[in-house]
Amino acid sequence: MILFVLLLFAVAAVSLYQPQKAKAAEKEFIVGFDAEFPPYGYLDENGEYVGFDLDLAEEVCNRNGWKLVKRPISWDSKDSELASGAISCIWNGFTMNGREDQYTWTTPYVDNSQVVIVKKGSGIQKLTDLKGKILVVQADSSALAALTGDDATKENKAICKSLKELQQVADYNSAFMNLESGMVDAIAMDIGVASYQLSAKKDQFDMLDERLSSEEYGVGFKKGNTELRDTVQTTLLGMLYDGTFEKIAKKWELTDSMCLSMDDKTYIDGGKVPELDTSKLTKKDDGAAAQEETTETAGSVKKQGIGQIVKQLAQGMLATLGIFFFTLLFSMPLGLLVMAVRMSKIKPLQWIAKIYISIMRGTPLMLQLLVVFFAPYYLFGISTSYQYRFYAVLIGFSLNYAAYFAEIYRSGIQSIPAGQREAATVMGYSRSQTFFRILFPQMVKRVMPPVTNEVITLVKDTSLAFALAYTEMFTMAKQIAASQASLMPLFVAGVFYYIFNFVVAAVMEQIEKKLDYYR
Repeated sequence: MILFVLLLFAVAAVSLYQPQKAKAAEKEFIVGFDAEFPPYGYLDENGEYVGFDLDLAEEVCNRNGWKLVKRPISWDSKDSELASGAISCIWNGFTMNGREDQYTWTTPYVDNSQVVIVKKGSGIQKLTDLKGKILVVQADSSALAALTGDDATKENKAICKSLKELQQVADYNSAFMNLESGMVDAIAMDIGVASYQLSAKKDQFDMLDERLSSEEYGVGFKKGNTELRDTVQTTLLGMLYDGTFEKIAKKWELTDSMCLSMDDKTYIDGGKVPELDTSKLTKKDDGAAAQEETTETAGSVKKQGIGQIVKQLAQGMLATLGIFFFTLLFSMPLGLLVMAVRMSKIKPLQWIAKIYISIMRGTPLMLQLLVVFFAPYYLFGISTSYQYRFYAVLIGFSLNYAAYFAEIYRSGIQSIPAGQREAATVMGYSRSQTFFRILFPQMVKRVMPPVTNEVITLVKDTSLAFALAYTEMFTMAKQIAASQASLMPLFVAGVFYYIFNFVVAAVMEQIEKKLDYYR
């Protein structure tokens, strides 16, 4: 109980510090985006987050004197991120259709279509050919809504019903892995992302001419945040007026998808779009624009060598190592404390420890991480700082692994014959002397194998930090894989995990040998 109170105080202290700091600094505009969604937002070959939407956001910030913060998020947690104030908006090819009442929207700025990608020579040439096939979509995507949502057309519902199976995956890179390996027959996805992927794999896949649906992208703000929405809206219209919007769209080869219009006078929620003050703007000259040199395009895959991939993964490797070492630093001694409470003769303390261990071992670690991160906001209304993500990861991992270590330690202590305690008592040893001089050294030796297993598991579990949008190595590998349209970054990450675990196992084996004299 004392531990939880201390943790809550730590959360409050870290959380309350950020707002005070922010007052003195320039205003931050925090854009939440999926970093595996090119060309709208992704990790480029230089390790920078780039994309069409991020370029638009950067220009909006430049014109308003704001500081742009590009914040990759877990798409499944986007609503909690927005509600808690961790991000200012969701700006990442964000479909308005079907979500009209869930967010405060700008007017649409991109027309998008849901298309179907198949392997060359598959024999699938139109949507009706999908009958009896396996189709894959991204979870909580517009493609899924187009097939199964309340607003899905009769034709799309019929297509969905005719499928052998409709599968869902976390990201489009996984979808292409499934298609490439023959596990599925087709992918339904956004045309912008599909075009980006096909730029690297034209010889392997085809895009069907028929479209599943058409939709519009907008910038989504927390419900009721009309002030910030209006500021972004008028800035976008100013960019459209002076030609900057079109220039950015041309750079990302999305000119044909532009739909931002000066003629839109009302928002989707019925609110009035503010009038644009053009007195300080220069209207785009179509004649002069036609004579300008072609803008350098950026919306295509740029392949990297293994050396470049490893270099990009280095930052993620450091994050993974940090989670690993700090978790061990806190969880192993905490496990001893929990073990002591669990073995206490005071029944209420025993039950507290039992309940704690039961919860930690009986619920998913990912859920525990989400609770630790979002609890300050939903329980106390406290908006936490971005740095708190790392603290939340450490708290979540440490509390979880402490429960496992506590039970391992307890089994080690209880495996020691009771006669040794009795002999120590007869010889005049105190309880603390008996524990630290007689029992503890033997316990350490006995629990080394199961502790080694937990430590190795921890190496791999560090990848769960993605649930809090904390970019460790595997998350970064997925982002690079999405931008490269290649599996190579994932294999490189896999090699690192294997080497890391090999070293951990070797170190633990040496420790076991050093302790052989206790036999």
